[in-house]
Amino acid sequence: MIGDEQLKLRWNTLVKKLSAQFADGETLDLDAIIYLVGVQELGQPHLKFKKDDKVNLMHIAICKLLEPYGYYEFDFVDDDGWPHYKNISKLPALKSGEQSVLMKEAIVNYFINRDYIN
Repeated sequence: MIGDEQLKLRWNTLVKKLSAQFADGETLDLDAIIYLVGVQELGQPHLKFKKDDKVNLMHIAICKLLEPYGYYEFDFVDDDGWPHYKNISKLPALKSGEQSVLMKEAIVNYFINRDYIN
């Protein structure tokens, strides 16, 4: 688990870098970054996505981000190239702030593992 101050520093660094790269400097929020992870995991960034697709992309991202924590496991890729995960462990009951911290930590770790940030 990342310490609070280190997580805050890494999160701010990540948000600035992603915002500069994908949002013309406008600050991306947590949901936007989760969406970007979903697009990355789908591996088809050239596609135009419908509203339902965007929800599914965020689901893919959440599954991928929480996979290292033992909540989800990759299952298969369907005929359209969309990854599917199965839930292997029940998510704990977390307060809103705790959920946010868990997701930020998972996102930071995701981008560290891809050498996007340190």
